[in-house]
Amino acid sequence: MQDFDFVAIGDITTDAFIKLSDAHLHKNDREAERELCIRYGDKVPYDEVTLVPAVGNSPNASVAAAKLGLKSALVASIGDDDFGREDLEALEKAGVATDFVVKQAGKTSNYHFVLWFHADRTILIRHEAFDYSLPDIGEPKWIYLSSAGEHSLPFHTEVADWLDAHPDVKLGFQPGTFQMQAGVEKLSRLYKRSDIFFCNTDEARRILGSDEQKGDELARMMHEIGPKITVITDGPKGAYAYDGSDAFFMPTYPDPAPPYERTGAGDAFSSTVACAVALGLPLTEALRWGPINSAFVVQKIGAQAGLLSREELLSKLEQAPEDYHPIKLN
Repeated sequence: MQDFDFVAIGDITTDAFIKLSDAHLHKNDREAERELCIRYGDKVPYDEVTLVPAVGNSPNASVAAAKLGLKSALVASIGDDDFGREDLEALEKAGVATDFVVKQAGKTSNYHFVLWFHADRTILIRHEAFDYSLPDIGEPKWIYLSSAGEHSLPFHTEVADWLDAHPDVKLGFQPGTFQMQAGVEKLSRLYKRSDIFFCNTDEARRILGSDEQKGDELARMMHEIGPKITVITDGPKGAYAYDGSDAFFMPTYPDPAPPYERTGAGDAFSSTVACAVALGLPLTEALRWGPINSAFVVQKIGAQAGLLSREELLSKLEQAPEDYHPIKLN
């Protein structure tokens, strides 16, 4: 068995992007929340539908790693159906090893509906109740754990046990919806074991049960739960990081054009920063890599089409403005 540089663990899905024009946004009483509104009980036309296979937080990370030159693999389950076969083909085409992708008889491959309105989206998700188990993944340098279904809680204990038995393996953790719903206490071993942790500001407040608005304070508070490095993204405003001694703000990379479709921007940032750290770069340089992939992912439909190769990313880095660097905060 070959040893991989980067093994991503988490659910895989097909995204059906349904582009809408006949809709509108409604601002909720809570200022930060908006609602996507369409007419109830009517036939609502859509502009187009685009199917994107082999996506999800962890598959997106595995593809980013492969594009950046790491030997990458994915641990996931698929159903014995056409969507599962298309997932495998897409991963292999992207250079991601599928040794640990398990086909489960009688199960249906995950399929999500993405309601795409203007440049943003609302995703209707459903995770199949797969039988989660960790295969023999050898001795990778890094594993990257992200979104898994609501039935996967015992699996996280298995992953934590495996990490205890392999102390030299580094862990990147980007919790998904159901992992955040499980709460910090149930996944405390993984939070404490994380070498680098990612979420956005809204997710950080949800995880912490806090109303804190400052990104750098959220990064510090998240660090207290256990991760060695915490990285908190704040959409088009930038990102914050804390390594236990210093806090940083990382501005965004200039958009090459107005965003076309924002799905995967956060995944691109997080996985690219993790890959840069896995390649041996210091955090301050890794933070400069992440926004570049985000800026180009939002130029395409889906979370992977815009991901850059290492050569392309370094070329964009050379073209960055002089002030494109992390700002150390007090």
